[in-house]
Amino acid sequence: MAHLYLSAAHRSSGKTTVSIGLCRAFRDRGLRVQPFKKGPDFIDPMWLGLAAGQPCYNLDFHTMGRAEISTTFALESAGADLGLIEGNVGLFDSTDLEGANSNASLAKHLGAPVVLVIDCQGMTRGIAPLLLGYLAFDPDLHIGGVVFNKVGNSRHAANLVRVVEHYTDLPVLGALPRDASLTIAERHLGLIPSNETEEAAALIGRIHRWVADSLDLDRLLDLAAGACAPTPADAPTRPRCAGTPVRIGIARDAAFGFYYPDDLRALALGGAELVAFSPLHDPAPPAVDGLLLGGGFPECWMAELEANRSMREGIADFIGRGGPVYAECGGLMYLCQGLRWGEERRAMVGVLAAEAQMQPKPQGRGYVNLRETAAFPWPATGDAGPEVQAHEFHHSVVVSPDPGWTYAYEVLRGVGIDGRFDGVVQGNLLASYAHLRDVGGRNWTGRYLAHVRRCLGE
Repeated sequence: MAHLYLSAAHRSSGKTTVSIGLCRAFRDRGLRVQPFKKGPDFIDPMWLGLAAGQPCYNLDFHTMGRAEISTTFALESAGADLGLIEGNVGLFDSTDLEGANSNASLAKHLGAPVVLVIDCQGMTRGIAPLLLGYLAFDPDLHIGGVVFNKVGNSRHAANLVRVVEHYTDLPVLGALPRDASLTIAERHLGLIPSNETEEAAALIGRIHRWVADSLDLDRLLDLAAGACAPTPADAPTRPRCAGTPVRIGIARDAAFGFYYPDDLRALALGGAELVAFSPLHDPAPPAVDGLLLGGGFPECWMAELEANRSMREGIADFIGRGGPVYAECGGLMYLCQGLRWGEERRAMVGVLAAEAQMQPKPQGRGYVNLRETAAFPWPATGDAGPEVQAHEFHHSVVVSPDPGWTYAYEVLRGVGIDGRFDGVVQGNLLASYAHLRDVGGRNWTGRYLAHVRRCLGE
């Protein structure tokens, strides 16, 4: 399948905006575009999926082996005309000295030509040594072309083209003019999610026109057609918990929306009917067998969450009656007694005896390694063992956690709740800062469903 890898010299170069525009531009040409995102990220994939009209899937070296990445890419791309992978951070940035987990490494693994998006503000002839360095740094990497972003005017663009054509053989695939109206607003953890803004579709339309008018789409398609498809391997087995169908309420609104689409699919394949509900707007949780409270930005909607008292009381009652609940990050914050941001404090569900306090700087951001304790509540289903690879992204801290809390995880790498532990276990509730993925042989969805069925007496 034809595919491209969108990367940049550094973060905030505009590659997400360009990727969104390309997804919609090729979709409007009648192509079925399958987007992917490198690394653990909820927000960019929401925008890419909305633009492409297809769920965006994450490819992540921390939680997935190379064989699983190849297989996932092949399976999710089946039937698509074009695969578009958006990188994270810079092309060669990596926590590994040899770059084993870099964008360059993933692009080579997938046989994907790289389109390099360069922020050209204040740059003319200086672009030449930058590009020459990138071309020489890894000769095995196929950098197929460059896109100029944030170009001042036509004269600036012409000068950049002249320099690149004189000093390199790198094709120039387009020049995008600066346009502040196309910037997706950011907050403390990145872009504002598309599920929070009613203008998302209109903004994607404007980004599409900006990209379609400025980039050589035909040349990009020719470049993608020359990609070398990776050889898929057998996907890791994911044992499913056999049992009767169950109904799982899933919090989905502007405050809660961080879920991986393949995890939701795994839940459905495991026999779960997913029933969406809104802690912001619905009067009570639905009649279900279990609840999922995913991540999001409850701090931005804390007044509205507090105002919906009947929902808060309904969730507290469900937990108090032994209902099985899994909460991640924003869901954990929502279950605390209160949420504080600056001088403002709002009451939350109140089943966890602590306050969640927003901080000006990240408190936990990046990959985590955890080890399950004896208190981990979900039954084992023959998965990858007690050590867990996951990720966390939060600006909040749990203030004065109950000293009597029981924890599901020992933190080997990362922050968790107190630097040593994560995952509060309280009755049939598990609430943690860590975000899990049902990959790498770690079948969290099957284990959670087994826990729900066990709570029902199966």
